[in-house]
Amino acid sequence: MQMLAAGGLPVLSDGIRASDEDNPRGYYEFEAVKRTKQDPSWLEGSEGKVVKMVHALLSDLPNDRPYRVIMMRRKTEVVLKSQTAMLSRLGEEGANLEPAKLARMYEHQLEQVKDYMGRQSCFEFIEVWYGAVIEYTRSQSERIDTFLSGEMDVEAMVAAVDPSLRRQKA
Repeated sequence: MQMLAAGGLPVLSDGIRASDEDNPRGYYEFEAVKRTKQDPSWLEGSEGKVVKMVHALLSDLPNDRPYRVIMMRRKTEVVLKSQTAMLSRLGEEGANLEPAKLARMYEHQLEQVKDYMGRQSCFEFIEVWYGAVIEYTRSQSERIDTFLSGEMDVEAMVAAVDPSLRRQKA
């Protein structure tokens, strides 16, 4: 999200979830997204804006308008480590499942979402791997720019990437 904002795209965010130790640059979240299935009214006036959305909620979007989706991917074990560390710092418990089962469920969900988007004419999407963004920042920034508009500030996108924020590794 930081890259997209730096590149010049307006971000739809409410600022409710403040930055913290897990995400010192902020979360760029918009709470209304969580209620899209019941109330998609937040979409009115959101054209041309970027919004962060958990993969499992993409199927809640009405299919009456086009969407361009960047699926930001990380290795499953990294996602699980990150979530576990965050929940631990917050003093909360996560899913009470063995890691291998949780990983399989997560991967299955991602495949279902990609299959769903592939069958809906309203979606265009690309997968962007977080590790590739860190290692090949310029080429990934150019790829994202090409997918979204071809008019973004790629130099600013590159400058927005901070590899020191990558704490969880496989």
